[in-house]
Amino acid sequence: MTPERDPETSWGAPLKPVYGPGDVRSERFTEDLGEPGAFPFTRGVHRSMYRTRRWTMRQYAGFGSAAETNKRYRFLLEQGQTGLSVAFDLPTQMGYDPGAPMARSEVGKVGVSVASIEDMEDLFEGIPLDRVSTSMTINATASVLLALTAKRRGIAATALTGTVQNDILKEYIARGTYIFPPGPSMRLCTDTFAYCKDHVPRWNTISISGYHMREAGCTAVQEVAFTLANGMAYVRAALEAGLAVDEFAPQLSFFFNAHNTLVEEVAKFRAARRLWARTMRDTFGARDPRSLALRFHAQTAGSMLTAQQPENNIVRVAVQALAAVLGGCQSLHTNSMDEALALPAERAVRLALRTQQILAHESGVADVVDPLGGAFVLERLTDEIEEAARAYIRKIDELGGAVAAIPFMQREIQDAAYRYQREVEDKARIVVGVNEYVTDEPPPTGLFQVDPALGDALAEKLARARAKRDRDGALRALDALEAAARGPENLVARIVQAVEAHVTLGEICDRLRAVFGVHAPSVTF
Repeated sequence: MTPERDPETSWGAPLKPVYGPGDVRSERFTEDLGEPGAFPFTRGVHRSMYRTRRWTMRQYAGFGSAAETNKRYRFLLEQGQTGLSVAFDLPTQMGYDPGAPMARSEVGKVGVSVASIEDMEDLFEGIPLDRVSTSMTINATASVLLALTAKRRGIAATALTGTVQNDILKEYIARGTYIFPPGPSMRLCTDTFAYCKDHVPRWNTISISGYHMREAGCTAVQEVAFTLANGMAYVRAALEAGLAVDEFAPQLSFFFNAHNTLVEEVAKFRAARRLWARTMRDTFGARDPRSLALRFHAQTAGSMLTAQQPENNIVRVAVQALAAVLGGCQSLHTNSMDEALALPAERAVRLALRTQQILAHESGVADVVDPLGGAFVLERLTDEIEEAARAYIRKIDELGGAVAAIPFMQREIQDAAYRYQREVEDKARIVVGVNEYVTDEPPPTGLFQVDPALGDALAEKLARARAKRDRDGALRALDALEAAARGPENLVARIVQAVEAHVTLGEICDRLRAVFGVHAPSVTF
């Protein structure tokens, strides 16, 4: 007789062969589930979910110049994409203009280069931002990119809809594209909350992100716990800055990874919603239902894509996207099959978008709210993830909160990543095409590449724009920004004035670096 496998969850808990009524807390079943659109939002943030409106299909894209990326956006919108998601290059993320010595070799490589108000005009040329929502994966320079977007000609800031990621804590924990030390960085975050509350009210001021921590190797429980702990840190910082919780909390949003294990992932999303709702009500006294409802974007797991047999990634992405939809996401990006090799080609991007469209229109999963709700294994895993995440959050609180606990979270993620890699190498975990079912085939050819001369071309373009601007006006705006950085004034308002004066992203960040310094990872938090 073949021995039975002993599978485990991503956090190492054993999975029973079968689940039944005894695995569900009958005394709390109604309280834990509630109704869709009502506290504790386990079953979804809207009463009718996708029966009223399907999730936003928001493909993450950006490369080369703003004009080149605009062509890709137009292509995706023509193919049925319903929202934009901007990938910025490393210089933009780190606060450097294309001509900076630090930037030249990376301009346009892993995202689009945006350094000026002219670049932002090119990026969204012909795209109605008052009707098409935009998500921006930008953190250290989030306030600058928000300012550039808010000043788009012909569209009032009050009409803009979208999200700026603006989550600096996960950069310290797992990703690394930070500029300033934690204190000034948190100030920029909360200044953005305050500015948008009054001037860009339809904009989500932050996307608190577990995605990148999961990409770095954390478990589903750690993803929920560390993301919500970071969220709690932002809420506390905003309260300390004098904002009332129900003034800013409705504009908070989240970003999670849609990983491989389908049922566990669905449980993860439900547990995160429930835990956040209870935390906002019980810890922070929020009363507005919009403050309690965890709205999230999901992206399929880039770290699970393989360069070997890249067509297999189509299936992986379909399973991951299904988990996000069954879990009640508000928007979704599906990775392209070739992203383990290069920037995605048009054909691969279209196929990734078609995956979402087939789920939306052919699978039937959008016809019923929380279609797996009540399944014994799903409810048990939802409970387990919530309880285990609570334990992590208590530990983080004991360490002094998310900022103080960054080294702890880093170690936990590193340990989980090591365990996963050992399982792959020992074949305790099968990755199809990598450690089992391997084939001998040549690497793909004709991969998409960015023109290596782009950096010089964009540096020259920016120099021409600087030569045409009011030099004294730009200098006055930069001086006013630096003075505000040395005092308590809201920095986003001054950044908006600077971009109106055609000051560039690099110039703004250089002034802020002069005041705040730069973060050194070896320094104790």
